[in-house]
Amino acid sequence: MIPDLPAALVTVVQNVCGAFIVLTLALAVGAALDVANDLYRRRPDAASKPIKGYLQVVKIVIYAVAAILIIAALIDRSPLILLSGLGAMAAVLMLVFQDTLLSLVASVQISSNDMVRVGDWIEMPQLNADGDVIDIALHTVKVQNWDKTITTIPTKRLITESFKNWRGMSESGGRRIQRSLLIDQNSVRFFSGAERERLHRFALLREYLADKEREIGEWNAKLEAQGRDPVNARRLTNIGTFRAYVERYLRSHPGIHQEMTLLVRQRAPGPTGLPLEIYCFTNTTAWGEYEAIQSDIFDHLLAIIPEFGLRIYQEPGGADIRGLGDAARMLQSPDRRPAAGAAA
Repeated sequence: MIPDLPAALVTVVQNVCGAFIVLTLALAVGAALDVANDLYRRRPDAASKPIKGYLQVVKIVIYAVAAILIIAALIDRSPLILLSGLGAMAAVLMLVFQDTLLSLVASVQISSNDMVRVGDWIEMPQLNADGDVIDIALHTVKVQNWDKTITTIPTKRLITESFKNWRGMSESGGRRIQRSLLIDQNSVRFFSGAERERLHRFALLREYLADKEREIGEWNAKLEAQGRDPVNARRLTNIGTFRAYVERYLRSHPGIHQEMTLLVRQRAPGPTGLPLEIYCFTNTTAWGEYEAIQSDIFDHLLAIIPEFGLRIYQEPGGADIRGLGDAARMLQSPDRRPAAGAAA
């Protein structure tokens, strides 16, 4: 020490040095915890069991203790004196650290119940979150949306509000296709004999047609034996045959998961036609491959449906309305009207 310095100045310098040492140690411990978290994140199970939230709680405790020691050093008082005064401030401290305590409880529940991991795709429409989880901290969970924006969600809201986690889809190995073809109901009819014969060209339908024709033949033979009116006879319909074709097409498609639910069903008809719903799963969860498989299926079905005498329902567009207008004008043109004085 420098000689002949006032005792008060020496005391101040010692107190400031002590406070600086405490601050340095607290920052060093905080940095060590950050390094520990970075090393832990390299483990394969780090995404399912993050420790960042717990380390943040430890850092808060360390910084709180460091703050008490720094204040005690600066005012040259025992830390116990400050701690004894904290009892009267307990209510204030609870209010100040309310969000931290709630976030800690939420972090424990999220981790113990394995609700969210880094890398999970989650949807939370009420917060405009739809994307991958990129960080799980004590107070917030960061989600990178598909448009590359970042949504920050308070951790406690993942406990108090509902959200959708797509991890199950990713782990299952299949992604759902659920889409309908809207059939024009005016195009639904029975097949004629010639049309049934023509359908035998479809390899996917040969077994179905053989079984169906045998079943219908036996049914109709019983009706004839009972002397009932032939109007009660069963016949093949184009909509039923097309539904059978779609199901067999999906079961033979290399991009469809054959171990998961696969069905083709009619939904309730409405003003936009008769929905023929396709419900199946692809054998990949990659977004691009999923969309390619789905588009390939519907490209084929939309192109093949006229072979069954069916039409897709579509609301009139501008070209359709112009065509109707042109037809109306042609009917009203003079050369289309009957000659004057023509005999009735």
